[in-house]
Amino acid sequence: MAARQHVVVVGSGIVGASIAWHLTRDGAAVTVIAEDIGGVATPTSFAWINASWGNPEFYFHFRRRSIAEWKRLARELPGLPLSWCGGICWDLPPDRLEAFAVEHASWGYGIERLDRAAIAAREPYLKQLPESALLVAEEGAVEPAAAARLLLADAEARGAKFVNAAVDGFIRSGERISGVVSSAGIVGADHVVLATGAGSVPLAASVGVTLPLEAPPGLIVHSRPFEKRLNGLVMATDLHMRQTTDGRIIAGSDFGGTDPGADRHATAAALFAKVKESLTDGSRLSMDFFTVGYRPTPKDGFPVIGGCGQDGLYIAVMHSGITLAPLVGLLASNEILTGDADSSLAAFRLARFG
Repeated sequence: MAARQHVVVVGSGIVGASIAWHLTRDGAAVTVIAEDIGGVATPTSFAWINASWGNPEFYFHFRRRSIAEWKRLARELPGLPLSWCGGICWDLPPDRLEAFAVEHASWGYGIERLDRAAIAAREPYLKQLPESALLVAEEGAVEPAAAARLLLADAEARGAKFVNAAVDGFIRSGERISGVVSSAGIVGADHVVLATGAGSVPLAASVGVTLPLEAPPGLIVHSRPFEKRLNGLVMATDLHMRQTTDGRIIAGSDFGGTDPGADRHATAAALFAKVKESLTDGSRLSMDFFTVGYRPTPKDGFPVIGGCGQDGLYIAVMHSGITLAPLVGLLASNEILTGDADSSLAAFRLARFG
């Protein structure tokens, strides 16, 4: 019998946690190394699961495939904090909104047009209603840090190990990456997965790999828990909101968050005032905290998934980590353990940057 392959996963956000979970399920010996369970960008995400936003058709279908994988993952791992609440949007000019609806409906996205009365029936606590909006019933949200923790806990129950440490670099055996150097010591491996978001850039650079990555900041406000006020995702002009499973209303000027500006506290206060103004009884809401996340975004907007020219090193970095995590975990595990390239990931290789 062949020995189990040992894979070190660097990073514990939603992407790293999904890859670690799938690898463990698929029979690998897995060690996750990270300083914080749940990662850095994941807890600051708006956490919208979708295939929207003007993506080219091939990427739309990839994202929609991952929506289905979230449902598969929920069946395999009961308790995932998912909500298939659907979303309404009117945050584009009417002509662009209609073009989006026609295009995505032709691709199979279930889009429904709502008039003002239907919007009010769906979201009765919204104070400022548009004349029309679009509803995408299949979209949803996840509580991302809780989901990452659940994936990691289940992976540990299946035999994976978690090491609370910083990774400083890699070790080599000949021409192959064969482990990592961490603050807890050297950890050898058959494969190393780098899934640390923006933190992947300096680590990759240490072995001569350039990741063309940007990490724009995004500020999200979080209310204190409150009674039910939103039934689903609301993508209004200059304000995107949802209510979490524990009753917090979270919001940004869009789903990526608000530019925090020079005074983050002032920006957060102004954004939360807009949230309060948008809801009936909004004056009773109070802000608990705000976060500023740095979204790891490859320069062409698409994920970087796969080998990077360094044998033994696999990279998984993307802005759409929340939507794509279960599918990326599934495909990455198969590629790493079998050595077979998956054609559906061909568009996302680092080599496309030349």
